[in-house]
Formats: sequence, structure tokens, C-alpha cells
Amino acid sequence: MTEPARPIRVLLADDEAMIRAGVRLILRHAEGIEVVAEAPDGRQAVELAAAHHPDVVLLDIRMPVCDGLAAIAPLLALDPAPRVVMLSTFGDDDNVVRALREGAAGFLLKDEGPQELISAVRSASAGDAVLSPGVTGAVISRMLAAGEPRGAGAAAADDRIARLTGREREVLAMLGEGLTNQDIGARLGIGTGTVKTHVGAILDKTGSTSRVQAALLAHRAGLAP
Repeated sequence: MTEPARPIRVLLADDEAMIRAGVRLILRHAEGIEVVAEAPDGRQAVELAAAHHPDVVLLDIRMPVCDGLAAIAPLLALDPAPRVVMLSTFGDDDNVVRALREGAAGFLLKDEGPQELISAVRSASAGDAVLSPGVTGAVISRMLAAGEPRGAGAAAADDRIARLTGREREVLAMLGEGLTNQDIGARLGIGTGTVKTHVGAILDKTGSTSRVQAALLAHRAGLAP
């Protein structure tokens, strides 16, 4: 008999108890997802992640003691490292860009619906970025507005992608468009598992800690439109 798949382990970090309660209630009724710990600040999030080994950390940006931005690096330094998804509100664009540069797997708006929350957890656990193409475009636009022109750092970016195969460059360009593994597979006519293998190789070869960092690299190298 085949053993059931291990549930996705989630840690919630938000200083508002009501937000944590609402997220916990939604995820409690989602098949294959288990909330293993909750934290009111970034410091406790890191401590609890080290103890409970979550697959995904839902991390609020604004918290006391240690905010979410400061907690990203120590969370990603854990072994195994969880996927970090930032909880955000409208108007946090600058912080969102900072979080993505630090290696967060994406971000989720706090007013998203239950299904979007559940889908975000599953996508993050599967290695997908929790960013729609439209959101990816908004983040890149924000970077442009902040003075980082498209193609900025192109020479350094070219060095980082020099080891990629032709197919990996194609996949990297599509990451820059914000496409999911399923979308990339459909466009290239290959399986989702093969796309996941290519993405893993891209992250490893370019030193990117997340799909989002890889997407930003694609823009710096001029691969993405």
C-alpha cells in the first residue's frame, strides 16, 4: 500500500493574532496542509522554523522585535531552508521588492481569498513563485521607477548566466515573464517535471535563491521583455 504524502508544513508569522487565526482556520481545512507553528515576530519565526522544519513560512513584513525583511536571510540559512512567502498590504511595494531581492519566494496580499492563500502555499511548496505575471510586471516596473533601468548590470548578469544551456536560457526568460512551471511546459511542449529540473539547474548555476531572483536576473540580462 502506498503511504499518503506528507502534508505541507506551514509556519505563520504575524504580529496580529486575528490575522494568524484567520490564516490558520483557512489552512486547517485545506487537504494536505498542516500549520505546525505560529510566531508574533521575526525572531521567534526563525527560532520556531529551526525547531519545526516547515516547508513554507508565511511571513508578515511589518512586525515588532524583528520584522519580516530581517528574518528572511536567517530563515533561508536554515537546513533545510523553507520557502518564504511574504504577507503584504497595498502600498508595501518598496518592501516587497526588497524582500524578493533577499530571496523570498513571493508575496501574498492579506486580502486575498481562501483559495488564493491555499494555492499560494501549494505553489511555494512545489517550487513555484507566488507571483502572477501581472504582479511580476508590477515589481519590475517598481524597480524601473526606483532608478534601476531594464538591463542594468547586464555584464554581471551575463557572467551569471554564462553556464546555462540554450534551453535553460529559454526557461529563464519565461521566469522573467512570471510564468509557472505548467505554463512554461505548455509553451515549450515539455513536462512540468522537466521544467522543474531546468529551474533547479538555473537557480544553482546562477546563484539565485528563488524563482523571483531568477526572474529579476532575466530582466537584467535583457532576456525578458
